[in-house]
Amino acid sequence: MRQHQHTDYAKAPKIGNEEDLYAIVKGQKAPLLLILDGITDPHNLGACLRTADAAGVHAVVVPKDRAATLTDTVRHIACGAAESVPFMQVTNLARTMEKLQALGVWLVGLAEEGGQLLYELDLKGPIGVVMGAEGPGMRRLTGEKCDFLARIPMAGTVECLNVSVATGVCLFECVRQRR
Repeated sequence: MRQHQHTDYAKAPKIGNEEDLYAIVKGQKAPLLLILDGITDPHNLGACLRTADAAGVHAVVVPKDRAATLTDTVRHIACGAAESVPFMQVTNLARTMEKLQALGVWLVGLAEEGGQLLYELDLKGPIGVVMGAEGPGMRRLTGEKCDFLARIPMAGTVECLNVSVATGVCLFECVRQRR
């Protein structure tokens, strides 16, 4: 297994806002976004950022309230991804999602009750993958704003995956389809 290089976490990365996010979306032909609703565990956020970087995500979006932010722990777990993936904190996640839709981004929420399997969706265009917190999942309004609710097929006895693992499954299905 390859050892990761020590990264200097002394300089905090810039946290963007809604306008920064919209500029990124407008600058991409087929933006890939990761929208995290209510992820409060810094280890999960760090792992999601690391996966987002590996998958080529253009921006990670989180609400300003009731969500983890770029702490030293998050940055350490992310292994440099917190400094390379644009991180956007937005005031109103539902309103931001509506604006992203108006800009042509399709929002795919992952939920146990999702009607379609993730692998049945076309994920090649402008996509925002929406993930909810472990336990409660996405907030009701967040789920309602999604264009599609999808699920990962589960063959074992556990009901769901860790949010960072599920994020990896979803983002790399996007990567696979875009190749």
